[in-house]
Amino acid sequence: MFSRLFAPRVTAHAHCDLPCGVYDPAQARIEAESVKGTQEKYQANEDAHFRARAIIIKEQRAEAVKHHLSVLWSDYFKAPHFEKYPELHKLFNDALKAASAAKASTDPATGQTLLDYIAQIDKIFWETKQA
Repeated sequence: MFSRLFAPRVTAHAHCDLPCGVYDPAQARIEAESVKGTQEKYQANEDAHFRARAIIIKEQRAEAVKHHLSVLWSDYFKAPHFEKYPELHKLFNDALKAASAAKASTDPATGQTLLDYIAQIDKIFWETKQA
């Protein structure tokens, strides 16, 4: 009796676990821009204390990139997206590995590589939003 009383009366179907407006690769891009910017500032400054702080900030921002990409990959993109864009899994995997590489490096080229992967994900993301 209780199960019928508390059973949902309407079954809702959604593309994602929250309204889709909450997902956007811009979050990852902003953090990745911080990674690259910090790498550039690191290269332009010889002060040991500044460089130590820059490394900490860069690593935190790179972890944030990984978080935002992982959430986008697992929560926004669904099977129909992966069918339409078969390269999407590899693209996310490569982007996450690029975030790890940027986290471990002070070379701004690694930050740029990360931004390039995010741009590719962003393009696909917005194509899915048009559908």
